[in-house]
Amino acid sequence: MRPLPGMGKMADGKDQAVVGGAPGERAAVGVQEAPPAGSAEGKSAGPSNHREFVRFTRLYRTLHACMIVSFITLALTGLSLKFSYTVWAVTLSRLLGGFETAGFIHRTAAVVMFGTFVTHLVDLYRRRKESRSSWRSFLFGPNTMLPVKQDVYEFAATMKWFVGAGPRPQYGRWTYWEKFDYFAVFWGILIIGSTGLTLWFPVFFTRFLPGSFLNVATIIHSDEALLATGFIFTVHFFNTHLRPEKFPMDTTIFTGHMPLAELKRDKPREYAALVASGQLEKRLEEPQPEVVVKTIRAFAWTALGIGFSIVIWILYAMVFAYR
Repeated sequence: MRPLPGMGKMADGKDQAVVGGAPGERAAVGVQEAPPAGSAEGKSAGPSNHREFVRFTRLYRTLHACMIVSFITLALTGLSLKFSYTVWAVTLSRLLGGFETAGFIHRTAAVVMFGTFVTHLVDLYRRRKESRSSWRSFLFGPNTMLPVKQDVYEFAATMKWFVGAGPRPQYGRWTYWEKFDYFAVFWGILIIGSTGLTLWFPVFFTRFLPGSFLNVATIIHSDEALLATGFIFTVHFFNTHLRPEKFPMDTTIFTGHMPLAELKRDKPREYAALVASGQLEKRLEEPQPEVVVKTIRAFAWTALGIGFSIVIWILYAMVFAYR
């Protein structure tokens, strides 16, 4: 079976969420690609021959971690209220200190997610200002996160590849499904976030909105959040971690590093552009320390485990106990 590159959503986590051109990563020069494992050259090679491509800056790795923690917290506390008639939701709410405490935790996580989103927008503005380019050239640069014609061509080529009617597309820095994931966050903040604020501050919003809108906001907030949760913990998890070439986990968004062989395979067009421009060696670094990688994997496995558990709980509630 051919490995599937994915059909939907978090850039990769929410992959690095950058609308404009490539970010300024830390530089390291005088680097060679690591020789094949087991070769005489490889056995005698020093650590400098094992550097990795820096795909994500520390800021974006931190923002992604904040997004993970806040999203999982919102999912756990929100679903415990939505499915409060199920045993697992009652048990979870008790562990969280009761439904009232769960609501407080839910709103705190919402503040963290809003803060993460605003920080990203501020960083985009900062990067555009530092580049001294127009918004048009910044947003529609070669590494844009905005949908372009190339994404349509790559989508069609991917569908052909799925059925063996064509070769694997030569993907660039951002694939069409990574862009979909990225803008899904904007949609979630707009729809789920706005309705959540309406329910959080009903007195304020009903000064200029009819009271019946609170009922509408409750339905939209609940159902859109359920859709987002199901999508993240199924489609996004598959795209990011469960594809054959990534299984069992892709740690790039957590470590910020990608092995050079993986860059060649997954992003051949980006790799070719970096080589042609002479920028590849400037974006290579030593791998993260082993203790850091182990800590990151523990965090990532915990998030994956919670996410898959939530999917099972949702399926149980929808199939066997839905009201």
